[in-house]
Amino acid sequence: MHIQPQTSERHVLIVTVDNEAGILARIAGMFTARGYNIDSLTVADISEDHAISRVTIVTKGPPPVIDQIRAQLERLVPVHNVVDLTEEGPHVERELALIKVTGEGEKRVEALRLADIFRARAVDTTRTSFIFELTGAPAKIDSFVALMRELGLVEIGRTGIVGMMRGKEKF
Repeated sequence: MHIQPQTSERHVLIVTVDNEAGILARIAGMFTARGYNIDSLTVADISEDHAISRVTIVTKGPPPVIDQIRAQLERLVPVHNVVDLTEEGPHVERELALIKVTGEGEKRVEALRLADIFRARAVDTTRTSFIFELTGAPAKIDSFVALMRELGLVEIGRTGIVGMMRGKEKF
């Protein structure tokens, strides 16, 4: 009997935690200990009193592995809530990138033209380089970076993905 391997799916997990020292290390350690990969990780304080942080993790795996990750995250103290945006339904994902491009003449003009099309903003300009700021879905940033590679891409800095459910619900 031949068993089909389960396909790996991309999931965006939102984990709400107490904002205390060591929690990020515990989350990362849980992934490392079990051999799971983190494709993107962002963390930020989200409460007025600085007591709660929101961790956004992008990972891949077959459904049973994703379920196991969620269950293990929920058992960590001080985790308050774990939400799989991918499972919950329509959501918005965004990322911020800084992209440094060098070039002169036509390449410089083309970089500016493409930046305008992608709504990237030049946040630093010299005679031979630009640093563009671009916010959007990860695929949009990937497309812009691919085009800039041909024009003199030097460096990329990306924040990682943040996501939120559409609609009035709060997670």
